[in-house]
Parts: sequence; C-alpha cells; structure tokens
Amino acid sequence: MKIYGDLNSGNCLKVKWACDILKRPYTWVDIDTTKGQSRTPEFLAMNPAGQVPVVELDDGRALSQSNAIIRYLAKGTALIPAGDYAAAKMDEWLFWEQYSHEPYVAVCRFMMVYLKKDVSELDSDKVKRGYAALARMEHQLAETRYLTGDSFTLADIALLAYTRVAHEGGFHLEGYSALRRWIRDGETVLGLPPVARA
Repeated sequence: MKIYGDLNSGNCLKVKWACDILKRPYTWVDIDTTKGQSRTPEFLAMNPAGQVPVVELDDGRALSQSNAIIRYLAKGTALIPAGDYAAAKMDEWLFWEQYSHEPYVAVCRFMMVYLKKDVSELDSDKVKRGYAALARMEHQLAETRYLTGDSFTLADIALLAYTRVAHEGGFHLEGYSALRRWIRDGETVLGLPPVARA
C-alpha cells in the first residue's frame, strides 16, 4: 500500500498513525501541495479532487478522504468499537471533526503556519468556532478517558491530529485540563513525542 500525503497535514497524519498502530505496512509518498504535486494528471487520476491523503491499495485501487481511509483500514480492529451503536458514536466524532473542528482549528493553523499571518489577522468567527469545538471536547473528556469512552478509537486519532497542534493556530489550551491530559494520553498510545506548546 502507498500513502500519498504531506507530513505537515493532520489529515494525512491520521492515516499514517492508523497504519502505524495497526502495524499495516505502507510506503509513504511525499506530496507537496504548495508545489502543485496534487494537481498533476497522475495524481488527479487517483483523486480527481486533488487533495491529500490518498492511499493506493495493494490491488491498485485508490481511496481518499482521511476519515474514510482510516475507517476502511481499521475494519475489524479494536480501533472501531464493537457493536453498531458504539461504532456509530465513534462515527459521530469523525463527522463532527470534519464539519465543526477541522474547518476552524486547522484553518487557523494553516493561516499562521503557512501564510505567516499574525493571530490578530485571523477570522474572529473561525477563532470563536474553534474554541467552541475545543470546549465540546473538553466537556466530553472531563467525563470519559477517550472520546467514546475508556478505549482509544479512530475518533481519538482523527481529533488528535489537529488538536495537539492547536496552539500553532493561536488557540490557548491552558484552561482545558482534560483536553491536555487526553493529548498526552494519545501521544503515548501512538508513540509520538510531545509537541512543544507555548
């Protein structure tokens, strides 16, 4: 299997982390989207949307969209809770991440890290919604060790990717003790070095 992605992208890291924890062998293919490498005819043949990540499966088929990829790779493993309802509760977080978290936390980070914007230049609505997303996670994680309960699942992988670097988008996590504990726990589970936070 090949993973086409950018190691600076949380969406791509989700796929890498899922493969690593599942011990699924893969070849990483670096794609620099800032240089148009996701817009070549070869890449667009795999994913007409021109986005990373994309996986090319062993049989040559391609699959895109990070949460669809990790859902496919983790089928039948402990990263997906047993039982239809528990699995659907995990899916709630996966859908919520792409609609209510990533568009704000990740976009603010993109503005600051890639476009070199100052925190004062960020869209105030995006900042407000980003903090609302972090507050929702804090509320849940004050009640449960991980997002869906006592077990680490794909929901945690998906939301850890951008939450652990939220400070790079101007978000301060000092008042989010449960969230910070969860980040540390997730980094430990995945064998990641702690991210330095300002």
